Amino acid sequence: MPVRYPRPLRPGDRIGVTSPSSGVAKDLRARLEAGIRTVEARGYQVVVGDCMDGTGHVSAPAKDRAAELMSMLTDPTVRAVIPPWGGETAIDLLPLLDWDRIQAAEPTWVVGFSDLSTIITPLTLRTGLATIHGNNLMDTPYRAPEGLVSWLDIVAAPPGHQFTQTPPNRYRATGWDEYRTQPDVSEFTLDTPGRWTRLDADGDVEVEGRLIGGCIETLHNLAGTPYLDVSKLGDLIVYVEAAEDQAFTICRNLHGMRLAGFFDSANAVLVGRTRAPDAGSLTQHEAVLDALGSLNVPIIADVECGHVPPYLPIVNGAHGRVVHTSTHSELTQTLT
Repeated sequence: MPVRYPRPLRPGDRIGVTSPSSGVAKDLRARLEAGIRTVEARGYQVVVGDCMDGTGHVSAPAKDRAAELMSMLTDPTVRAVIPPWGGETAIDLLPLLDWDRIQAAEPTWVVGFSDLSTIITPLTLRTGLATIHGNNLMDTPYRAPEGLVSWLDIVAAPPGHQFTQTPPNRYRATGWDEYRTQPDVSEFTLDTPGRWTRLDADGDVEVEGRLIGGCIETLHNLAGTPYLDVSKLGDLIVYVEAAEDQAFTICRNLHGMRLAGFFDSANAVLVGRTRAPDAGSLTQHEAVLDALGSLNVPIIADVECGHVPPYLPIVNGAHGRVVHTSTHSELTQTLT
């Protein structure tokens, strides 16, 4: 299946903001506005949808959220769509989206992670549309550390563009910034050293494949359905990340995804750094090995593609090349 890339964004283009999952509470709207200002500073116009209510776990009824997302994805004047953040039940949108209309429309960038994996990963797999697993709008004001890029850099890049990201080798081990009192915070607190970790074996890694993946807690519910059929992408580099579930649950979920064929074409597996708890006799790293060790491919953990700051954006559908040694790690992506 050919991967389709939207044309690069130019100043004056419109970016849609909608909440396919959770909206934004009133006392967090100042942070939302900070995110919007960051996007506008790049010269873009921001269009905020109606599905933004933050009083419950979803921003609006499913039919309204689906209709607003469809409207933005099929409006040729909207060049990218980004949510404020994830949530819990974006899965209810999948049967309500018109996948044929999305595939026929001019390609539009869709950005997000966490519960948005439930939407962006199927978008790539079902329509060939490249999507960005990257920082949501509420994270966008943070300046990317040296070696990493922002989703705003990617959406402005032309098809064929190649970029390499290297980990800063530091992360935030505990806590979060309080957006209610610091809505304009723009510097990550990276207080703990940490590098990528090879789990399956020792030795250097150099591997290539199409990139696909997302949040384990949301994607495992799609395993074995048409929404998570990876068979048309060819050789893969699969990335996964645990948001909060303890190790036994993550282990079971990864076993299920493997049994459903999600890792069948994987040349390597990248695993996001997590703060999710261990479970008695099983750590998060051991959970991954228990479920995926039989794949006999490199498994590299503690990658910046999850819920632990900072964030390394990954383009679903892009050609990826991973290099990992005892002294250096990098992910190169080519929009081709």
